[in-house]
Amino acid sequence: MKEKVYEFLTTIPALKVVTYGQIAEYLGNKKLARVVGNILHNNPDEAKYPCYKVVDSKGNLSKHFAFGGIEKQKEKLEQEGIVVKEYKVDLDKYKL
Repeated sequence: MKEKVYEFLTTIPALKVVTYGQIAEYLGNKKLARVVGNILHNNPDEAKYPCYKVVDSKGNLSKHFAFGGIEKQKEKLEQEGIVVKEYKVDLDKYKL
């Protein structure tokens, strides 16, 4: 299952984010969103698998982003051109 999650991350285009639920749906079960979060927290290669592009169902960034915390996730999203306000992205604009 984790290979499928990491594979999905590589398909997210520039200027787009996805939710944990979207990845869970891709896996075939919307209830797996927490499992997806756990898998992402153990991401073996941040450069190859851009987990910073995953937010919660309301667009909130992760307080426990595995590669440096919420500030680092915010920084990476902004470097890509995604606007982050109060640690949240506009899903209407940026959701895949």
